[in-house]
Amino acid sequence: MNEAALRDQICLLARSLFERGLTHGSTGNISARTEDGGLLVSPTGTSFGRLDPGRLSKFDHQGQHVGGDKPTKEMPLHKAFYDTRSTAGAVVHLHSCHSVALSMLPDVDPDSFLPPLTAYGIMLLGKVKLLPVFVPGDPAMGTAIRGLEGKRSAVMLANHGPVVAGKDVEAACNAIEELEATARLALLLRGSGVLELNTEQVQAVVSKFDVEWDD
Repeated sequence: MNEAALRDQICLLARSLFERGLTHGSTGNISARTEDGGLLVSPTGTSFGRLDPGRLSKFDHQGQHVGGDKPTKEMPLHKAFYDTRSTAGAVVHLHSCHSVALSMLPDVDPDSFLPPLTAYGIMLLGKVKLLPVFVPGDPAMGTAIRGLEGKRSAVMLANHGPVVAGKDVEAACNAIEELEATARLALLLRGSGVLELNTEQVQAVVSKFDVEWDD
């Protein structure tokens, strides 16, 4: 995809996320690889509902800011995914309500944040790692992601929001929407004795769709 089309796609999908309440105000950030190995990134302090294709922050293949507005303060998050996952073509970070709420509950498994409720949550996300609370913009968030050594495509920042890497912008957006939908299901079903997918069912999905699923 050429750069002009990529700029339009980033803004179109970001606006869709905003209009459906998956992030709000000036929260959230999004980035994508360009054909020449650079990055396009949402600027700091901007709303997903009003991103301007011509004002996206642009980085060259050496990581130098070469155009557009000042980038999001969460660049360490994005760079950590690109540096550790060769398949990452886009990264999305939201402040989506249900996933943030689920991250605050005391009995959530930090190594597998989402319960195995549907096949699609497994297919699109693999295991989601719950990371601790960080001050927004803290470079330690990037350090924590690097510590995963590229083994997770999605993480949940406790009391903050999810971050997902995908092969392209559409894939990353679809995956982070699945994360929020699964978190919503988990909250709706909490305390109801829900029948989760069992180990054999999970493994069947993992095997059929070649899902990254480390133990």
